[in-house]
Amino acid sequence: MSIKFDLPIFPLSGTILFPETNLPLNIFEKRYLKMVDFVLSTNKKFGMIQPKDRGGLYKIGCIGKIISYEETGDGRYLINILGEQYFQVLNEKKTENLFRTVEAKEFAPDKSEKKITINDQTKRSLIQKYVNFVKSSKYEVDFTFLEKIETLALIKFIAMAAPFGAAEKQMLLETYHSDGLVSKLITLFDYYSSSNNNKSLN
Repeated sequence: MSIKFDLPIFPLSGTILFPETNLPLNIFEKRYLKMVDFVLSTNKKFGMIQPKDRGGLYKIGCIGKIISYEETGDGRYLINILGEQYFQVLNEKKTENLFRTVEAKEFAPDKSEKKITINDQTKRSLIQKYVNFVKSSKYEVDFTFLEKIETLALIKFIAMAAPFGAAEKQMLLETYHSDGLVSKLITLFDYYSSSNNNKSLN
């Protein structure tokens, strides 16, 4: 039986965190500055989760642990978090804190990582589709390092970095095997590429 625990959360639409990945964050809102102060004084952990419309929350997120931080001269925190494990929201807690807190439990999908079956051609295709998609979205990204990243890390990086909407990001977060994640990423890139081409023809 999973142990329930209270977990401060950082709801951020369009942003997901996978276990064993890093995420840099720029913290400037007062309530989240308070949250960082709180977790730095305890176990350095909080939950990254996406909000739904009207203040609701998706049920699955990922616990991140602050592994480095810097206080800026203008009152912000620059933090780097490491994803540890998935969690499931059971309910939201009422507290006197400015930041939100949920009652949660660890969520452990069948994470026995299957041997990654994507070959070099599929990997290059994934990278190219990501590059094309990001360029069409007018985001500025340095792509030179992509070929050097280990395959599983690359897949998670692209899922985290691609500028999809919240529902699509959540679908990717809840895809727990790399082959399925690659398939869904390619489907999304192809869909948006097709949509952009159709718009340019009209």
